[in-house]
Amino acid sequence: MAEHKRLDVNEVGDVAVIRFRDQKIIEDINIQELGRELFELVEVEKREKLLLNFSSVDFLSSAALGKLITLEKKVKANGGVLKLSNIRPEIYEVFAITKLNRLFDIKDDEADALATF
Repeated sequence: MAEHKRLDVNEVGDVAVIRFRDQKIIEDINIQELGRELFELVEVEKREKLLLNFSSVDFLSSAALGKLITLEKKVKANGGVLKLSNIRPEIYEVFAITKLNRLFDIKDDEADALATF
């Protein structure tokens, strides 16, 4: 398993539960690194079931949203499933305004999300 600077990855059954180490995902260099680590989970480690837990994230930039959209495409292209959980209301509002809440399968909390895999 690769070493991650921006992510904490834990196994729950056959699901990779991913937590973010940064509270604010806004700096371009960090977003690039975050994207690379997320994409490696799918492309290199061949993970098929991913759950992104946003409980530690206070702020997410539009560039970070772009990485999430790319991740969703990569996961689907590899026959996998991506779910998001624990998104704060102020961040969820951005997903709703941009209609990304329709693209992503978003659950209230990690347990709810894990139950739907």
